[in-house]
Amino acid sequence: MIELTIDGVATSVEPGTTVLDAARAAGAAIPTLCFDGRQDPFGACRVCLVGVEGAPGPVPSCTTPCRDGMVVDTRDPTARRVAGAVVELVLSELPGPPAPHTELAAVARDLGVGEPRWPGAVHQPLHDDRHPYLSFHHELCISCGRCVRACDEVQGAFALTATGRGFEANVVAGLDAGFRESTCVSCGACADTCPTDAITEISLLEVLP
Repeated sequence: MIELTIDGVATSVEPGTTVLDAARAAGAAIPTLCFDGRQDPFGACRVCLVGVEGAPGPVPSCTTPCRDGMVVDTRDPTARRVAGAVVELVLSELPGPPAPHTELAAVARDLGVGEPRWPGAVHQPLHDDRHPYLSFHHELCISCGRCVRACDEVQGAFALTATGRGFEANVVAGLDAGFRESTCVSCGACADTCPTDAITEISLLEVLP
């Protein structure tokens, strides 16, 4: 067993356990965006940052393995500040605030992020409703990669592809021909993992306000 301290509490975990899993098992809340426990850790969004004693800066908890004697601070001010700035930048590109029920909204509340301070270009509404069961609102995509990995790792359908870079980054189905013409099997894994409602089951869209 590995012995470490998380937020002042002594914790024991099995070798190979990540800091994120150890912290959550100990009852500590660490916000995440690109993480889904059903998928391999990705470590791209830098929202799950924590402080580790002796480290030169915050580390991503989802990809950092626990080590013996590690001292972790999930409320480290620098980690929280950087994570908050990341979320604020994400929000600044959306055409409006995220729906209150979404993971993105919950993460913003956790980090105390309100209306972005950096006005600039925002994504314009672009809806793909060609699938009979799924609706894709491209303007809500934050390129977290969860839908692509759910389609690949969980379902094995490989129907989704990440495209573009920076502000132009997004996700398309097939060769941008929509879900209907792709290898999509209508499993709904992409909608289930999406933290912003960019991909949503049409049946749910009909009942959500």
